[in-house]
Amino acid sequence: MIEVYFHNSLTGKKEKFSPADPKRVTVYSCGPTVYNYAHIGNLRAFLFVDFLRRSLKLLGYGVDMTMNITDIDDKIIRDSIAAKKSIQEFTKPWTEAFFEDLKTVHAEILEHYPKATESIPEMIEIIQKLKNKGLVYEKDESLYFSIQKFENYGKLSKIDTSGMKTGTRYDTDEYEKEDVRDFVLWKSPKVEGEASWNTEIGTGRPGWHLECSAMIRKVYQSGVDIHTGGVDLLFPHHENEIAQSEGAFPEETFVGTWLHSEHLLVDGQKMSKSKGNFYTLRDLVQKGIDPKAIRFLLISTHYRSKLNFSTDRLEESANSIRKMQNCLDRLLDAEPNYEIVSDFTFTNPSILTWKKETEESLADDLNIAKVLAVVFESLKIINSLLDSVKNPITSQRRKEFIQLFAYYNQLFDVLEFSAEKDLIDSEIDSLIEERQLARKNKDFARSDAIRDQLLAQGILIEDTKDGLRWRRK
Repeated sequence: MIEVYFHNSLTGKKEKFSPADPKRVTVYSCGPTVYNYAHIGNLRAFLFVDFLRRSLKLLGYGVDMTMNITDIDDKIIRDSIAAKKSIQEFTKPWTEAFFEDLKTVHAEILEHYPKATESIPEMIEIIQKLKNKGLVYEKDESLYFSIQKFENYGKLSKIDTSGMKTGTRYDTDEYEKEDVRDFVLWKSPKVEGEASWNTEIGTGRPGWHLECSAMIRKVYQSGVDIHTGGVDLLFPHHENEIAQSEGAFPEETFVGTWLHSEHLLVDGQKMSKSKGNFYTLRDLVQKGIDPKAIRFLLISTHYRSKLNFSTDRLEESANSIRKMQNCLDRLLDAEPNYEIVSDFTFTNPSILTWKKETEESLADDLNIAKVLAVVFESLKIINSLLDSVKNPITSQRRKEFIQLFAYYNQLFDVLEFSAEKDLIDSEIDSLIEERQLARKNKDFARSDAIRDQLLAQGILIEDTKDGLRWRRK
């Protein structure tokens, strides 16, 4: 099994990943707050989880992964009361929309999706343990965590708590970065109609930060190997998770490795509704943008780098997918009856090198840039081999190249392996442009191959007085 190195947010260093059980790597990821559709910034974090999952599996690890559903917090309470619905009635359609979005972008389903409202007993257990250790105080019937009494507060975010006054509190679920105050664990009802639970610690509902600690406890009965989330959650949310979990269970390691994905920008700016650059996945799909291009764009930048989301970048992603698909289609056209083998053993030296380089790149903190360099170098070589008239490649070699694409697709999941796949208009336009360039460069083998591919799909190319046109038979 190849050694993996991750950049651990806790230490700020790239470290060797050493899970307790490589056959069951436990991963917890902060999921959606289900009060509206997820925006593309959320989607980047969710697809990072998917890419991490696929990478670990490709590298030979077993995974046991969890993403929570936050179905109770300030925003949900506010909007459910306005809608005159119960929490469950209000959050149900938004939860369903979240899973529909995951399906649209081909994210694999994880092993666990716990809901906050179904984890109240675990929350009470944590609060009771914190109270027994003197880390909790009561004010106005709500319970707060005293961060000055927790020695290691700030070790993840490196926040300085020395200037904090004792007893300064935040009662809201979310607050501004670097504003250090005691955070609420259990909130007494403040608004008529607010959802609450009658428990041994009083009537109320959980604070947002407590929820993740409890759901990790519920699923794994301990800590986890990896905890992921957007960089905006590092403080205060993840810092508070550490305080709660390690405060209640000091004998356990809460998280081995912290991984944080960077912000997403839209046209170089922070996404906001006021700027008119706020998008959900559904907004983009309604505009006719291929979900595959969205997926590929969101995973093709390293997770610790800011990603600039733009129309040009989407087109680049679509073009990258077309290049891969066009090469694969050439292979499938020659081997229309070939079926992918799940446990295929590669023998071709070039493929073995590409596979090794891909895995080494993934093991280096998920270095997607190096992975893509390997992929497109292999495409260039495969296309040149397919263009060769003097030395045509064998059927067995073509099949091995098809298997290579299946290997790549375990990560990207943007390719189609049916030889009967119908080309869409943009793919036809791209092929025709490629054919014209090939003819210009006197690469007649490639030009003829594209012509044959289009003819096999029932696409006729015609020269007219207005230029080149195509039509379907």
